[in-house]
Amino acid sequence: MNHPPRRALRRVPLNLAALLVLALSAFPVYWMAITALKPTADIQADTPTFLPLHPTLEHFRTAVHADGFATFWRNSLLVTCGAVLMSLLVALCAAFAVGRLRWRGRRAFILMVFVAQMAPWEALLIPMYVIARDTDMLDSLTMLTLVYFMTTLPFTIVTLRGFLAAVPVELEESAQVDGCSRAGAFRRITLPLLAPGLLSTSLFGFITAWNEFAFANTLIIKNQDARTLPVWLSSFANVFGTDWGATMAASSLFMLPVLLVFLVLQNKVTSGMTAGAVKG
Repeated sequence: MNHPPRRALRRVPLNLAALLVLALSAFPVYWMAITALKPTADIQADTPTFLPLHPTLEHFRTAVHADGFATFWRNSLLVTCGAVLMSLLVALCAAFAVGRLRWRGRRAFILMVFVAQMAPWEALLIPMYVIARDTDMLDSLTMLTLVYFMTTLPFTIVTLRGFLAAVPVELEESAQVDGCSRAGAFRRITLPLLAPGLLSTSLFGFITAWNEFAFANTLIIKNQDARTLPVWLSSFANVFGTDWGATMAASSLFMLPVLLVFLVLQNKVTSGMTAGAVKG
């Protein structure tokens, strides 16, 4: 009779630790949001306030009407969506080749993908700059899209390979016995079951490319109209220094697409592959 209360008491420290981690993780986002709503005088006050006593949307208007806001928003959306779509297409083919086919050099290919995944992005800045310079692709959104595609591809291959391995090959074989071709069995049976994997990897790729700053700041030098939102966010300054209110408002707007994508996809991303296979 006393077991349930004891079990609940044992979970209290874990719940408290989880709440502490949640608070530490959410506080910077909360501070960004309330700073965007504070008047400039409250932001620069010596005593910080944890609630916007006199909320205002002036900083959001400043951010939206700033030079290039729509252009840089479009640039970020183009390079991010382009990189994610290419990464999903190539990674799906690679994951199928690695997970369903047997060919010489398969293990070496998987090892190279893992090595590419472990390589730090900072180590690629100079090589990517040299390649872009020598191919006359500096200040090019095409080059930036290819770089984001390259950096998200290894993770996408590894992740989709794991999801593909969780789908029993017997499902495809049964479809082939019923008259489907190998490609048709994959398209009709396996691909729908890979939906959670495709959505989760696309979400990761979207967040990674959307938030990336170093490559965009390095490869876009002269053509300021080709900048992306992370680089643009560093431009909020006036004669008195950084405009923190407008910067926080722009950062809040910058965060909205990722938040909306996550809210739309979260249920499908968290659905299990095994449950999908059983339901099919």
